[in-house]
Amino acid sequence: MTTDTKATGKYAKVNGLNLYYETHGAGRPLILLHGGLMSNETFGPVLQQLAQSHQVIAPDLQGHGRTADIDRPIDVRLMAGDIAALIDHLELASPDVVGYSLGGGVALQTAAQYPAKLRRLVAVSANIRPNAIYPEMRAQQGQVNASAVEFMKDTPMYQLYQRVAPRPEDFPKLLDKIGASMAKDFDFADEVRGLQVPTLIVAADADMAPPSHYVEVFKLLGGGLRDGGWMGEGRPAGGHALAILPGLTHYNIGTSPLFAAVTLAFLDGQPT
Repeated sequence: MTTDTKATGKYAKVNGLNLYYETHGAGRPLILLHGGLMSNETFGPVLQQLAQSHQVIAPDLQGHGRTADIDRPIDVRLMAGDIAALIDHLELASPDVVGYSLGGGVALQTAAQYPAKLRRLVAVSANIRPNAIYPEMRAQQGQVNASAVEFMKDTPMYQLYQRVAPRPEDFPKLLDKIGASMAKDFDFADEVRGLQVPTLIVAADADMAPPSHYVEVFKLLGGGLRDGGWMGEGRPAGGHALAILPGLTHYNIGTSPLFAAVTLAFLDGQPT
């Protein structure tokens, strides 16, 4: 799905990237980060919902959409630096950062590395260890490389890339980089424990990893360890929250009105 929302598209030179971003709506700034092999427009109606009450800044991450690739791995820790640089470039005052899948990992790393630049974080369908993902999905991820191009030519991801990318011929390179990124081992538990901004963990009830994994992430934030109390006194001290959204999967949560609703409820709720 793509969005029909009118937007202003611009480029920012950050960290060697010519980073494309669009601005939608008005209000408190919100940076919205898309998933792998996607672009900002694939949020569809979610982007429109968020833009009704926020100024949504929606970049295309390294090598995705209208942002051409550079000689650098696809790594959420490096891309977090791009988002921090974009915040500085736009002179944004403590924006909220919301990310889905790959973008959720980038959002989490942005909050972990640059806590003073953010107000709140929403990480959607972002696992913190590769072995949290179901084994059959890990096997499929292992097949993502340049040789898969022919099998992807009828997919929305390929067609979107061919339509908007500055260098459409780079799609095989992007697949190689995404595949290499997914093949690496990592564990971001320490980064989660150290988060200093109120964080909402969101997942589908039939996501790429089981709900128990996202509960585990919530526990790292001090959640799910005790009764919340009549006045919420037992909730996590940092203002963190968890939402498991019903009837959704990893592949449609990014365009679900439920995702937009819980995100807005968390971002616009009372200060912690």
